[in-house]
Amino acid sequence: MESSAFVRASQFSMFPPKRNSSNRDTLPFKPWKPTTSRSTTLQCHKMYVPGFGEASPEAKAAKHLHDFFTYIAVRIVSAQLQSYNQEAYADMMQFLERHPLNDGDKFCADLMRESSRHKSLALRILEVRSAYCKSDFEWDNLKRLSLKMVDDRNTRLMRDYVSETSSVKSESEK
Repeated sequence: MESSAFVRASQFSMFPPKRNSSNRDTLPFKPWKPTTSRSTTLQCHKMYVPGFGEASPEAKAAKHLHDFFTYIAVRIVSAQLQSYNQEAYADMMQFLERHPLNDGDKFCADLMRESSRHKSLALRILEVRSAYCKSDFEWDNLKRLSLKMVDDRNTRLMRDYVSETSSVKSESEK
């Protein structure tokens, strides 16, 4: 089967055609409108993750990290209080018994509204949470550890499955 293609010579030029102001308004087409044979469909090299609604998986992970940073900040502040302010430490422990740390922002908001003493504790937790996230948390280490954990656990699960479903005995069973 034979096919033919019509290619305009202007497509081979590296430079756009010169615009002539007198001819520009009379031409039925725009001289510098690149034509392509490629589809205008966007090519995305990331996986589509269904079921996350308006938030991406990264946004969900960020929310969990945010709550985890609150937990870390509470632990740091509690340790500091235990060493130099036993009364504030006791207040913090009593508050922790009554309020869960599942939602970091709700925990801090409730702590702020408890009393003026608790408000200063909440502000300290907010400061420590921010400082820890910005300065102390090792983001590169998180990525490295996460990738290693996924690889190691995938390998272990596959190895366990193969050893359970096959008749081949591993070297430790011989």
